[in-house]
Parts: sequence; C-alpha cells; structure tokens
Amino acid sequence: MSGVHDRTVTVTGGSGMLGGNLVRHLAADGWQVRSVDLRPPAEPVPGVDHVLADVRDTARVRAALTGTHAVVHTAAALPSYPEPEIRSIIVDGTRNVLDAARTAGVERVVHISTTAVYGLPRQVPTTEDHPRSPVDPYSRAKAAAEEIGERWRAAGMCVPMLRPKTFLGPGRMGLFAMLFEWAEEGRNFPVLGRGDVRIQMFAVEDLVDAVTAALHAPPDRANDTFNLGAAEFGTIREDFQAVLDAAGHGKRVIPIPARPAVAVLQLLERLRLSPVYGRLIHKLLDDSYVSIDKAEEVLGWRPRYTNRDAILRTYRWWRANRAAATAAGPSTGRTSREPWKQGVLGLAKAVF
Repeated sequence: MSGVHDRTVTVTGGSGMLGGNLVRHLAADGWQVRSVDLRPPAEPVPGVDHVLADVRDTARVRAALTGTHAVVHTAAALPSYPEPEIRSIIVDGTRNVLDAARTAGVERVVHISTTAVYGLPRQVPTTEDHPRSPVDPYSRAKAAAEEIGERWRAAGMCVPMLRPKTFLGPGRMGLFAMLFEWAEEGRNFPVLGRGDVRIQMFAVEDLVDAVTAALHAPPDRANDTFNLGAAEFGTIREDFQAVLDAAGHGKRVIPIPARPAVAVLQLLERLRLSPVYGRLIHKLLDDSYVSIDKAEEVLGWRPRYTNRDAILRTYRWWRANRAAATAAGPSTGRTSREPWKQGVLGLAKAVF
C-alpha cells in the first residue's frame, strides 16, 4: 500500500454492533476512520468522522467515500425486516456502495456477507465452494449482494468477501438477550430436540481481526471469499448450559420435542408473534459449521476465542449493561444492539 490515503478507511454500518467494534479497533490501530450509518453511534469514538447517511443515498455515499483508500461494508438489514426493505438495504445498498467506491477510486472494499448464503447445507464442515442455496429473503438478498461484488471483482476491483457465522460480543443483543434474561431470572431454557447439534459461532473480536487481515493482505491473496467462525465449538446444549451455570441459579437446558415445537414456531412466525424466523428454526435442528481453513491459510487469520468464550463474554457484557439498556426505553428490535421483542415466547417463561 502506498499514498496519502493508505490508512483511510470508511466503515458502512459503523454504528452497528460489528461496525462499532470495528471503528474502535481501526481508530486505535492508527487508521483515519469515517463511519457511515443512518443512526448516530452509541459511543462516538474520538477522531472518527461520523457521517449520518443511508447506504442507498448515492450522493451521500459518494461524498463519504471521497479520499478513502478502503471500505468495509457492514451495513445490512436484519432477517426480521420486511422483505422489500431487506432487499433494498442489502442489494441496492451494496450496489450503491460498490458503484460509489469505483467512482471514488477506492482500492479495496471488504464486503461482510454471511454463511446464510449456503442456505441449510447438509455438508459439514461447509467450504467456500459449496453452492449458494438461499432459503429466505435475507439469505437471497445476501447472495445477490455477493453476485454484485463478484462482478466488480471481475472488473478489476479488490473485493474480499467474508462469510461469518453468527458472531457475539459487546453490543450483541437480538435473540441472545432472551437467553441471558431467562438465565438471569433463574429460569430453565428450552432447546429443540436434545440440543446435541453442533452450532458454530464466534467472537466479534475475531471477526474484527479477520477484517483487519483482509485490509492488510496483498490484493492477490485478499481478493477472494472466506468462511469465518470459531475453531473450537461444542453443542448448542453445552453453550446454553454454560450461560445458565454462569447465572448461578442451578437451572438446566430443557429439551422439547422438535417436530411439534417447529410447527408452533412456524405458526407464530406467520402470525408475527415470535422473532424466531424460519431459517433459524431449521438451523437449530442440524449441525451447522463451516471450514475456516482457507482464511487461516491465505489470510494468516486464526480465531482467539471458542464458542463458549464468545457467549460467556457476551453474557458478562449484557449483565454489566442491562440497566443502561432498560433505561434507554423500549426496544424497537431494529438492530442487533437491541433485545428483540419476545412476543408470545415471553409467556413461555411461566413453564420454564
């Protein structure tokens, strides 16, 4: 890398859970950082230029990318959003960011995708050459965004694509807040079936390390697609039980019959009475993990934390920050930094 802007990076979605962690890390690492997001940051970082803009706003995005050496595109919609909004934010937003990057002469765009583009693969560990088989609006939009990135890559732009598993860490709420809340209140927690499926997650700090590796790697190595996840992980029962044990109430993970539970959850989803979306329901029924060999070998990246490390560190953060989140008012469920509305599932507390 050479030139006056070599340490200038713009992070889209910089006020989000991943974006916020990434902005803080890059600023501390000596980068000149610009954050672009519809929402102001929860904790502004000194020296960071925080720009309020929608990634679909062509003029604002082009202005934000002017003078930038690299972009990290983290902005996205959640799977719980309405389908037209998911597609607009993820597909149109990605197209707009990449078009603006090309116009601004940006050398590298690190695109944050997801292993959801594989759909519900039976082949585990899943490798990067597994076909994209999206199964819902969110995964279809993420797959379409990858196709846009691949077109720009073919046109000569360096577009590293990172496909992370679900990542946890400071700022993560979403559905995990339900597990943490039930654990803190001294309740048992249900899992579908016996809970003996292996579900790979990982720590947001490890994802930040992977982004940094993709920013620094030579273009001929970085310009590829990489799976990311923890190297060490057990079963969903073990990970959830670790949280209940940390809560100290002696509660247990309770298996519930999978088939009737899936039918109920699907009905509640259709009625918009539950935040648990279809792909997540089915993902919890089978092993779900990817090979991270390529990222380790090509980028020299290695995760530092296990699944259990990631979920327990997030639980400790949640415990320390729960009062502040409650004081902030009711959740809208619009971001992963907010606890999702439990809907009818909140009534199940009485049973457990």
